[in-house]
Amino acid sequence: MPADEPTITLWRPVGPNELALIRASGMRSFPPRLPEQPIFYPVLSEDYATKIARDWNMPASGEGHVTRFEVKRSFLAHYEVQEAGGRDHREYWIPAADLDAFNAAIVGIIEVIRSFP
Repeated sequence: MPADEPTITLWRPVGPNELALIRASGMRSFPPRLPEQPIFYPVLSEDYATKIARDWNMPASGEGHVTRFEVKRSFLAHYEVQEAGGRDHREYWIPAADLDAFNAAIVGIIEVIRSFP
């Protein structure tokens, strides 16, 4: 891979359990999906990720976190951006079976940029 391969910045809202697994990976990958989670959905805006972490993850588990990371543009070219309820709610739908390849396309580390409460 060329060192200057273009990337796209994505965000993912996570709860405490998923964050613990991300930390266990050295902040390099997202954990496998559970059987009831057929899709991994990174989002295209920090605002949308913040809304999910604050309004859904935090009430459900007592805390919510926003992660930020870079993914190779060439990998994401195989997927269409989906709108989940409006123009401001855009995300990729990565099938659970493709998550290992997605993780391999992450450039650098996954950062936690915001936490709730």
